[in-house]
Amino acid sequence: MNVIKLKKKLEEFFLEDLGELDVTSQTVFGANARGEAVIIAKEDGILAGVDVITTGYSLFDQKVDVALKRKDGDALKQGDIIAELEGPVATILSGERVILNLLQRMSGIATLTNKTVHLLQSDHTRICDTRKTSPGLRMFEKYAVRCGGGFNHRFGLYDGVMIKDNHIAFAGSILKAVKEVRAKTGHMVKIEVEIENEKQLLEAIEAGADVIMFDNRSPEEVAKFAELTPKHIVTEASGGIGMHNLADYRNTNVDYISLGMLTHSYKSLDISLNVK
Repeated sequence: MNVIKLKKKLEEFFLEDLGELDVTSQTVFGANARGEAVIIAKEDGILAGVDVITTGYSLFDQKVDVALKRKDGDALKQGDIIAELEGPVATILSGERVILNLLQRMSGIATLTNKTVHLLQSDHTRICDTRKTSPGLRMFEKYAVRCGGGFNHRFGLYDGVMIKDNHIAFAGSILKAVKEVRAKTGHMVKIEVEIENEKQLLEAIEAGADVIMFDNRSPEEVAKFAELTPKHIVTEASGGIGMHNLADYRNTNVDYISLGMLTHSYKSLDISLNVK
């Protein structure tokens, strides 16, 4: 993760939670009490977000020593120690909730992503995410997808063109939409076109799309469309795909399967901070 962005985000999150001060911790313990704690996994999963621990506590107090025992992408077992902490008790407790919230969510996304990768069991097709992320948390959630063995789709509206059904409807055709984009963007901008049938597929190919997404298509349709698409064009399947039918797309030869569920339907991994 980008360190500068990470610090700015954490500062924002800490201000929201802390306000003027942590009334409980600072009145019970004051500034001089020191202690030790561990961050521990309470269930199996894939770890993501250790930089949140180190950067988070460094923003609070440089006197907090963080010893990481696991790294991002590691498979966790229940009871595994992720990090050991030593420092001012008030600081350890004040930063606990924000850090755990992010760590739990990121590890939950990494765990779900890893499950989809193993379920698909494909040497060719890659699992990737979408823009269906929590506002303000996209950098964390997309990083977590990578920790789980997945890949990232575009990060926002700014880093790639994606011509969807409504763009096509307003523009009048795929050819017109792609032509307008080509006339106004540089050669570094990739153009993806979303299609729903063979006629649109052939039009997208003719228009010179860089990526073609097969939207809400069955495994049989995806396999057929992938075969019809020239090899220099990247293919993607999305829509209506989940844990219940992901394996059915294993042999379709599509390049990517994008899953919104990775960042909107995950379960946070159970991780706790305990006094050592």
